[in-house]
Amino acid sequence: MRVMAVGFGLFLLLALTTPFCFGANVTYDHRALVIDGKRRVLVSGSIHYPRSTPQMWPDLIQKSKDGGLEVIETYVFWNLHEPVQGQYDFEGAKDLVKFVKLVKDAGLFVHLRIGPYVCAEWNYGGFPLWLHFIPGIVFRTDNEPFKAEMKRFTAKIVDMMKQESLYASQGGPIILSQIENEYGNMEKSYGNSGRTYINWAAKMATSLGTGVPWVMCKQQDAPDPIIDTCNGFYCDQYVPNSNNKPKMWTENWTGWFASFGGAVPFRPVEDIAFAVARFYQLGGTFQNYYMYHGGTNFGRTTGGPFILTSYDYDAPIDEYGLVNQPKWGHLKDLHKAIKLCEEAMVATDPKTTSLGSKLEATVYKTESGQCAAFLANYGTQSDATVQFNGKSYSLPAWSVSILPDCKNVALNTAKINSVSATANFVRQPLKDETTATEMSLSGWSWVNEPVGISSDIAFTKPGLLEQINTTADQSDYLWYSLSYEAKGVNSFLTDGSQTFLHIDSLGHALYVFINGHLAGSGNGRYEKPKVSMDVPVTLRPGKNKIDLLSLTVGLQNYGAFFDKVGAGVTGPVQLKGSQNGSVVDLSSQQWTYQVGLKGEDLGLYTGSSSLWVSQPTLPNNQPLVWYKTTFDAPSGNSPVALDFTGMGKGEAWINGQSIGRYWPTFIAPSGGCANPCDYRGPFNSNKCLKNCGKPSQQLYHVPRSWLKPSGNILVLFEEIGGNPTKLSLATRETESICSLVSDTHPLPVDMWTSSDEETRKIAGPTLSLGCPSADQVISKIKFVSFGTPRGTCGSFSHGQCSSKMARSIVEQACIGSRSCKIGVSVNTFGDPCAGIVKSLAVEASCSL
Repeated sequence: MRVMAVGFGLFLLLALTTPFCFGANVTYDHRALVIDGKRRVLVSGSIHYPRSTPQMWPDLIQKSKDGGLEVIETYVFWNLHEPVQGQYDFEGAKDLVKFVKLVKDAGLFVHLRIGPYVCAEWNYGGFPLWLHFIPGIVFRTDNEPFKAEMKRFTAKIVDMMKQESLYASQGGPIILSQIENEYGNMEKSYGNSGRTYINWAAKMATSLGTGVPWVMCKQQDAPDPIIDTCNGFYCDQYVPNSNNKPKMWTENWTGWFASFGGAVPFRPVEDIAFAVARFYQLGGTFQNYYMYHGGTNFGRTTGGPFILTSYDYDAPIDEYGLVNQPKWGHLKDLHKAIKLCEEAMVATDPKTTSLGSKLEATVYKTESGQCAAFLANYGTQSDATVQFNGKSYSLPAWSVSILPDCKNVALNTAKINSVSATANFVRQPLKDETTATEMSLSGWSWVNEPVGISSDIAFTKPGLLEQINTTADQSDYLWYSLSYEAKGVNSFLTDGSQTFLHIDSLGHALYVFINGHLAGSGNGRYEKPKVSMDVPVTLRPGKNKIDLLSLTVGLQNYGAFFDKVGAGVTGPVQLKGSQNGSVVDLSSQQWTYQVGLKGEDLGLYTGSSSLWVSQPTLPNNQPLVWYKTTFDAPSGNSPVALDFTGMGKGEAWINGQSIGRYWPTFIAPSGGCANPCDYRGPFNSNKCLKNCGKPSQQLYHVPRSWLKPSGNILVLFEEIGGNPTKLSLATRETESICSLVSDTHPLPVDMWTSSDEETRKIAGPTLSLGCPSADQVISKIKFVSFGTPRGTCGSFSHGQCSSKMARSIVEQACIGSRSCKIGVSVNTFGDPCAGIVKSLAVEASCSL
C-alpha cells in the first residue's frame, strides 16, 4: 500500500508540473470547445513550419505566446512529405513532429489542418504531382483512386501523431484537426459526387480515432459531428449549421498574399482588432489569424501561379521573424482584454441590444453576477457617444470597446497604445575582395546555359505538348525546338513582309529564340496567366532553328478542377507575313522537347562543377546565364536578405538551398496605393495597397541558419539578363521604437482578481517600450513629449503643450534597459496644460 501511495504522489506531482502530460478530453457544445469539462475562449494563429526554418521555430512560437496566442495552427503539406509515391520525407524544415513538440513545450495547443488539400498559395494546392498521373483519378470528389490516396496519407499523419502521443487525448497538444479545406465554394461544380465525397471524408476522418474534434472550414453542410467553421475578413455574422456546434473562425486574414506584377496588400490593425472584437462580442469563442507568421516560400513551393517568394501576409510576426508593430502589440492588448471577459463569456449566451443607428451593446451576464460587455459602433463615418449602464462612452467609428466588468473600458479597437517601430534594410554591396574585406567575394564566375536542346534524353513528338503533363513539375522549364526551312512562296524572304511568329501559350512565361538569339519574351500575370505573342523575327534562307523556352511560375492551387489547368505552349504557333497575309502553321510539326535545363542536370545550383569560368569578361544583360560567387555573412544577428537590384528573372541558391524565384523587373501598376489607408468600413484585398510603381518584390529572405561565417556560395540562374555586380546583401535593422499613449481614465486596479502583473497592466494607461532583440538595450531617447504631441513614429513633433520633466523621467526609466514601462498620468509628469486629455509620445533607439 505504501508503494501505491508513493506512486500516486509522483503521479500527482507530474500532473501538476508537466503540460499536456496526461490525456485531455476535448469536446464541444453550442458555446465553445470544451477541454477537460471547461469551456474555453481561445486565440489561435497560423504558422506554417516549412515557410520558416527549424532554427526560427522556437522564437516564432514564443513570440506567438507572448502575443497572447493559446493555439498554433498549421497545414500539413502532402507534396512536401511524399514527393515520390510511397517515399516520405520528414527531415529538417519538414519535421512536422518536431514542430508540434516545440509548440507543446511552449505550453500551447495545436490545430492540425491535414486537408490534405491546403490551397495556401502553395504549389498545386499541396497535392503531389504524381497523384495527377494515377489512372482514372479525379481530385476532390467521390472518386475511388483519389479517396484511396487521400485516406492513406491522412491516416499516415494521424498515425505519426499517435505514435508520438501528440493528440490531447494522449496528453499531447493537438486539440483540433481539419479534413478537406474550403470545399463548400467548389462543391456544386462536382455535382452529386461533391456531397457524397464530403460525407465520405467526414466518416473517414472520424474513423481514425484521434479523440479530438474535426472541423471543415467554409463547409456549411459539414455532416455531424464535424464542426463547420468560417474563413474571411469578418466572421461575426457567421452561424454554424447546428445549434450544438460552436461559432469558430479558422482563418482571419491579417493581410493578403501578393503576386509578381502586383502591388502588396496590407490590412490596418484597427480593422483586424474590430473584426476580432465583433466576433467574440457576438458569440464566437475560437478565432485563428491567417497568418500570424507568414514566412517565405522557399524553392519552388509557391502556387498561384505568380505568387511571390515572400509570404509576409502583413502578419503580426513578419517574414523575417520580427514582430510587426503596432499590429503585434495592439492585438496582444486586445487578447488581454478579451481574456478578462472569458469567465462571463463561457458561462452564458450573449444578449445584444441597440444603442442607436449602427450602435449596439452585447452583454454576457451570469446568475452569479459576472458581467462583460462589448460596445460597438459599426458605422464607418461618425464617432458616437452612447449611454450604457448609466455611464457615457465614446465610440470611434468602426470600433468596439471591451468592458470586462460592464463598467470600465479595458480597450477600444481603434485606439492603439502599443509599441510601434520603424525598420529599414541596410544594404551592404557585394564587392570584389580586392577592394573590400568585410563582404569579401572571390569574384564572379559563370556558365552559359545552351539555347535549345542539349540533353541526350530529349525526345521528338508531333504537335505541341502541354507542359505539366510533360515535365511532371520536375522543373519550371520546358524547351520546344523546331527546325524550319524558309523557301518557296511562304518563305517571307522576298515579298518585303515583316515576319512575325505568333504563339499562344497557357502560360506562364515564354522566351523565343531564333537561330540561337533571343527574339522576344512574354509573360502572364496572376489575374491572367495565359500568354499570346506576335514576335518580329528575321529568317534566313534555308534552315532556321526555332527554340521556345516555356516556364511555369508555380502551379494552380485553387478552384474547382484546378489540377486540370495546364501550362506551356499549346498553340497555335504560326509564322505570319505582315503584308500578304501568308500564314504557316507550325503547330502540328515534329517538335523536339527537353525537360529542364542542362545546368539543372549538372547540379550547377550547388556551385560545384568544373564548368565555371571567370574569363574573359563577365557576361552582363545576357539571357540564360548561371552566375556564382562567394561571400561572407554579415556580422551580427539581424535578419538577412538579398537585394536583387540589377537582375531580371530567375532563381537563386545559397549553399545549395533555393531561396526561391526572383523577378524584380516585374513592376506593380503605378496607381491604386493608399498609405495610410482608411480602415473604416469593410476590408477587401485591394483596399489597402503599397509598392505601386515598384518591383513587387526586391528583397529575398536568406535565413541566418543557411549561412556560414565565410565562404558562402551564391548561385543565380538568370533568364532574361541582368548585372549581378549590382546585387547587395541587406540586414533588417530597427531604426526606432515608439509608443504613444493617452492619459485616459484608468481602471481601478483593485477590481481585478488576477495576480498576473501583465493582465493587471491593462487596468491603467502604461507606455511600454522594448528592443526587438534580447541582446539590445535602449540607448537613446530620440523624442519625448507629454502633452499634445503630433505625428507618428519617426515623425513626432511637439504640440501646444509639453511637460518639461518628460525627457529626464523617460531617460531615467528606460536608458540601459531592454524594456521599460512608464505610467501615463499627470501624477508622473505634472500637468503642462490643464483641462485637456494629454498623451505621452516616445521615440527611442536600441543598440548592443
